[in-house]
Amino acid sequence: MEERQQPRLDVGGLLAAVENAPPVAAADVVAELLTETLDASKVAFLIADFGGEALIRLSHTGMTTTSTLGPEVAERVPIAGSAHGRVLADQAVQVDEVGVGWRVLAPVTSRGEAIGVLELFLADEPDAQCVADVALAAHALAYVVIVNRRFTDLFEWGQRSVALSLAAEIQHRLLPAAYTCEAGQFSLAAWLEPAGEVAGDTFDFSLDRDTLHLSMTDAVGHSLEAALLATLLVGALRNGRRAGMDLAAQARLASSGLAEHFDRAAYVTGQLVRVHLQAGTAEIVNAGHPPPLRLRDGRVTFVDLKPDPPFGIGEHEYRVQQLPLVTGDRLVFVTDGMLERNASTVNIEALVAQDAELHPREAVQHLIQTVVKAAGGQLKDDATVMCVDWHGGPPSLRTSRSGADA
Repeated sequence: MEERQQPRLDVGGLLAAVENAPPVAAADVVAELLTETLDASKVAFLIADFGGEALIRLSHTGMTTTSTLGPEVAERVPIAGSAHGRVLADQAVQVDEVGVGWRVLAPVTSRGEAIGVLELFLADEPDAQCVADVALAAHALAYVVIVNRRFTDLFEWGQRSVALSLAAEIQHRLLPAAYTCEAGQFSLAAWLEPAGEVAGDTFDFSLDRDTLHLSMTDAVGHSLEAALLATLLVGALRNGRRAGMDLAAQARLASSGLAEHFDRAAYVTGQLVRVHLQAGTAEIVNAGHPPPLRLRDGRVTFVDLKPDPPFGIGEHEYRVQQLPLVTGDRLVFVTDGMLERNASTVNIEALVAQDAELHPREAVQHLIQTVVKAAGGQLKDDATVMCVDWHGGPPSLRTSRSGADA
């Protein structure tokens, strides 16, 4: 067979076609283009659900239905033990002979955010160029989904494996649009598992030209009250961050905002972190929150930090403490839901060490799943974790393959 020298997939044409299509049809346009250019059949996009347990195959008609939204139907494909799950975890294209044809599965990923899997079937075995085309299409599809999910609830609906309460809806809106981010100097991922009654956990991150901003917070109380308390705090922190305030000023702004609108019984613990990418240094404010864990040279320890009062408890000058970074460090930030009595059988330090080789995206999910299992599936408090790998060195470009860091 003569080897093709040039890609057959016109990414520019793909993006132009998507731009002219309604947001809800964006993934369908990609499927149609692949059908035409690669002579593929049964092209489908499977989006990862918020629980990290399944992929949801979205379509209009013609498949087993597990949930519906108007004319939309969705089919659940478990991640554990499935070929689709392996592709999501390994971040590599997989080609399998199935029946009288071939199935190609490719990760739909952007900057480490594993959005889902692209699935298509071919009559003939794909060559290297065809596989590369599918990987490129899957990478482009990640950007298509990221852009178009601003305009439609379709993708959000597909990711919801359970109905959210009003408090959970508010809490979810406080989280960043992506739970994973990769750059040349770091990789990070976070996950929040809500309790039966939402308990006000949040995490946040933002990347400037020279700075990585991180936060993790835990509001006192449960349900709607905790969600509203968390809303004010996260809004104040983002307001201060976007105004260019340093960490101490952000902390004062957040704390005074809570004190102004809530009584002293309403408070929020938390940590604010600023990583200076040029210098390779970091600093932290610790407002009554459990200390982060650090994995360095195979050994896990809790970072020694001096505690300041939680946000919202009177006037206080928050200390900005140094958070030393060494190339190869892994930092794991947790809320107390990861350390509660009903999860006391989990040795967090041992688990962090055990998962050292996992990507942060997989490590946080494994930590959460282990805690949920230890609690018998019934968390009494939200469980939230953020994992940051520090690769070090000067600011640099990412090296990516199929949209994920190689």
